[in-house]
Amino acid sequence: MDFFYFPDDKSEMILPILTLLLFIALAFVAVRFMVRRSKKEEVKFEEKYKERIEEVEKELNKNNH
Repeated sequence: MDFFYFPDDKSEMILPILTLLLFIALAFVAVRFMVRRSKKEEVKFEEKYKERIEEVEKELNKNNH
């Protein structure tokens, strides 16, 4: 397996490890941003279509009973 490179001097691994940690941190920030934005959009959607949602729920309750 010559395609793996493990240096004899372990100090050469510092930069790749820091790069990996940076990308993991950026991915975490991106996911948090998307989750927060999604929650805000959900609230806006519910406010905008609140009346219609209630109408549909009433119709569904009528049909189930």
